[in-house]
Amino acid sequence: MTSTRYALFATLISDGQKVTDGVLAVDGDRIAFAGNKDDFLARSDAQDFEVRELVAGATIIPGLVDLHCHGAMGTDFSAPDHSSITTALEFLHGAGTTTLLASLVTAEPGSMVDAAEILAEFAESGAIAGIHSEGPFLSEARCGAQDPRYLQLPDPEFATELVAASRGQLRTMTYAPELEGSDELIEQLVSQGVVPSLGHTNATASVTAESLRFAREQLRSAGVDGFTERPTVTHLFNGMPPLHHREPGPVAACLEEAANRNAFVELISDGVHLSPDTVRLVYRLVGADNVLLVSDSMAATGLADGQYTLGPQQVNVVDAQARLASDNSLAGGTSTLLQVLQHTVAAGVPLVQAVNSATSIPASLIGLADEVGSLHYGFAADVLILDENLQLVQTIRKGQYL
Repeated sequence: MTSTRYALFATLISDGQKVTDGVLAVDGDRIAFAGNKDDFLARSDAQDFEVRELVAGATIIPGLVDLHCHGAMGTDFSAPDHSSITTALEFLHGAGTTTLLASLVTAEPGSMVDAAEILAEFAESGAIAGIHSEGPFLSEARCGAQDPRYLQLPDPEFATELVAASRGQLRTMTYAPELEGSDELIEQLVSQGVVPSLGHTNATASVTAESLRFAREQLRSAGVDGFTERPTVTHLFNGMPPLHHREPGPVAACLEEAANRNAFVELISDGVHLSPDTVRLVYRLVGADNVLLVSDSMAATGLADGQYTLGPQQVNVVDAQARLASDNSLAGGTSTLLQVLQHTVAAGVPLVQAVNSATSIPASLIGLADEVGSLHYGFAADVLILDENLQLVQTIRKGQYL
C-alpha cells in the first residue's frame, strides 16, 4: 500500500444517495473520483490507480462528523493536556470520527478558558474542526451533568474572553433561552461566527420557539450561507423537561422549529439516552435533513467501566452507562459516533438518512460543506469502509489508512 493513488470498488453512500456498483478513487489526501464503476473505468487514467481489495459486500461512507464530543480514552477535553488529547484523537479518528468539535462542559471560568486555549492549538493544526462550549449559560433546573456551582447568567465579558481564548475556533455554544440576557448573547455569538445551540433548558414552548427564530434571524442577517443559517438544539430530550400534553415545553417547540427548517436537532442515538422508538419518531416528524447525530462521548469512551471525570464532576461508568457519582444523572455517552449510527439504523432509520445526519449535514453547519462529509471529487479523502453488518473494516483519513 505504498501508492498514493488507489481505487476502492464498493457500494457508495453519500448525500442521501446510494451507488451499488461504485468506485472511490484517492489521489494523495483527496478524492479523485466517486461514482459509478463504468464511468471510472472509462477514464484515461483509470489504470494509474492501484486497486485495493475489499471484503465482500463492503460499503464506503464519508468519515463521520461529530459536533458534540467531550473526550475518549481517559481524556476529558475540559481538563486537557497535549499528550492525552493526541491519544484521544488517535482513537476517535481511527474509530471513524474523522472530523469533530471538542466539547467543553461548564466549569470554573478560568478552567474553561485554559482548556479553550489548548484545544485551539489542535483546531489550528487541523486535528479537530473547532470547539463546542456546553455552557456555562444554562438552566440550573436542567443542568444534567453540568456542575451547578459554575452556571451563570449570560455574561458578555466571559463570552468575549472564551471566544478570544479559542482564537476563532469556537464553533457552537449551548445556552438556555429563558435566562436573562440570552438574546444579547445570541447576537454576540453570531457576530463572532459562533452558532447558538439551545439546550439544558427549562423554558416554555413559546420562549423556546421565539429564541430559535431569533437565532435564525440573526444568523440570516449575518449572511451565513446554507445550513449554517440555522441554530441547533443540544441533545434533544436530554437536559429539558419531557413533553407533556398540557405543558409541551421545549421538546415540542424544537420539533416544530426543526420541521419548519428553523433549527437542527441533535440526537444521542446510543441506546441509552433515547429509546429507538423515539429516534425513529423524530426522523419521521422533522425529516432526516434536520437531524444531527452526535455521540456526546466522554473520557470513558474506548475504555472499560470505571471511574472517570467530566469537567469538575466525578462519573461512574457501569455497563457502559456514564452517570454522575453525586446524583446518578446521565453524564455523557460512551459510544463512538459510528456506534450511534449503527443504533440509529437498528432503530429503523434508513442507512442513507442516518449517514447524512452524521456526515454532510454537520459538516455544512460548521462551514466544511466543501471539504468533508461527502464523497465528491476534491474533498478530503476521509472515508469509512464498512462490512455488510456496518462494522468498521477500515478508516481512511486524508488518504491515509488508520
